[in-house]
Amino acid sequence: MLMSVIEDALSGPAYPDLAGKRVLITGLSSRCGVDIARAFAEHRSRLVLQFSEASKSMQTVAELIAPDALETRMYGPVAPREEEAVAFAKTAAKVLGGLDAVINLVPLVPGDLDPFASMEDVERMVARQLAVPFLTSKIAANRMSMMLTDGVVLNVATVSGMPQRAKSAFATVAKAGLSAMTRAQAEEWASRGIRFNAVAPQAMAGLGGAGLSSEPDIASLALYLVSGQGKRLSGCVFEADMH
Repeated sequence: MLMSVIEDALSGPAYPDLAGKRVLITGLSSRCGVDIARAFAEHRSRLVLQFSEASKSMQTVAELIAPDALETRMYGPVAPREEEAVAFAKTAAKVLGGLDAVINLVPLVPGDLDPFASMEDVERMVARQLAVPFLTSKIAANRMSMMLTDGVVLNVATVSGMPQRAKSAFATVAKAGLSAMTRAQAEEWASRGIRFNAVAPQAMAGLGGAGLSSEPDIASLALYLVSGQGKRLSGCVFEADMH
């Protein structure tokens, strides 16, 4: 099923129903999210963009996206602490009078993790890095529910900065944690018409077949999930082999 969804998304036409949709994209950087933001801008969505870095390149990205979007609100980096994340999420959920979709870009990095760390240590690190998107999603979903909006949340996790063998092991843990979070949220909010899906790093390289292998692919999937064509999908976890 997931493969057929991916194939439909990658070959699908434009989605006119995305015009005017209020879309929050968090964690945008020069390395991740530009194609996703541009795709929604080209569909005339109303965007709230939260950049994870403050730089000239981000200003260039903002200038590139803004002319196509129906409306654009932009915010700088948010400290990865619970109180700052909650404050930003509450602001973002209100600034356009509500939200129809949230796309959280989540770079999972090993940081100073000991090479001989236990599986439990890795799981705890992944859980810490998923905490902010979890909070953002919860606050956004609550706002959608209050506004009787049939919304969607897509968490996109990537793993980088590691040798392939270590990356595969880390990605396996990351996918498991993200999958558990996504399915639990999908079940919790299903009765209120709010859907949760995710894109996880591919745990095993070289599997072949139809899949997500670039950010434009992920952008196509995001458009599909937010559009009316994706309304039947919730609790799905797709894999992306990002190099």
